[in-house]
Amino acid sequence: MFVTYDLSRFGIPDGQIIVGAEQQYWTWKPGGPDRAGLNTIAYYQTFFGGKLEIKAGYLRNINEFAGTVVGGNAAANVFGASSNILYQAGMSNNAAPTPALNLKYNFDDRFYNRISIQRSLSPDGQLAQIAENPAGLNWSTANAGVLLLNESGYKNKAAPGLPETWLRAGAGFNNSSYTNLQHPEQPRANANSIYYVAADRQLWQSDVRSSAARGIYGGFSVMYAPPDLNRVSQYYELRLYAKGLFGSRPTDQIAIVATNTVWSNCAVDAALAQGHLVHRDTTAVAGTYPRIWHRAYTVA
Repeated sequence: MFVTYDLSRFGIPDGQIIVGAEQQYWTWKPGGPDRAGLNTIAYYQTFFGGKLEIKAGYLRNINEFAGTVVGGNAAANVFGASSNILYQAGMSNNAAPTPALNLKYNFDDRFYNRISIQRSLSPDGQLAQIAENPAGLNWSTANAGVLLLNESGYKNKAAPGLPETWLRAGAGFNNSSYTNLQHPEQPRANANSIYYVAADRQLWQSDVRSSAARGIYGGFSVMYAPPDLNRVSQYYELRLYAKGLFGSRPTDQIAIVATNTVWSNCAVDAALAQGHLVHRDTTAVAGTYPRIWHRAYTVA
């Protein structure tokens, strides 16, 4: 649940205070752990006529960078592949918010650059992060350092006769203390990174006049992380998805997503040496049709 307080009533245009909390419980225990706690505490403000956007607090950068919540990627996130490679790099998320300062500069209404200084997730993984900090209020966790993120992109919103297009590329650098998968007995390493490019394009507009964003979209994502520090080293995704394809359900989304996840050769070789069954990559195809309901309340 989220609560947003609009500060424009006090003469602060675009000023917002956002507070959110979540509770999650898993019947399938490997998906956990269970938690109840903070989801976000943030202050948002724009300056210079919207050119500069600032967001600070305990943030969920998985929703701010890389575009993992576009319609097509919803299916992939069921498997967690695209999310996992970003979590490895230390990116905060819904179940594990961390302190961060995000700055976005809009060169015009299409080109932008976004940067973040974020307290990293635990370098030992998402489960270790939540187990050590289930409420999400701790400033840091063991061996966690700072994650620096930068994303540059081009995005135009759909308009009658103008299909939506979103191109972005980003990189992250993390000084947390990671276990070296190639030499696990050696001291931890302090130089992890991640790189990604992604693109989405509206291919057909189903309701040009009244709701130009409705229609069919296509897109792809490519992500890379060094195999000596990350169990997921490469990630490739192709997606085809529709927004509001049916007139009676204008907010529903349908997606078909194909993914290929390449596991770290260092982790695979170590598992082979121990006699385990291994796969060097995983390919999946998923189809989803989540029916979307929206309900908003305004308190005067």
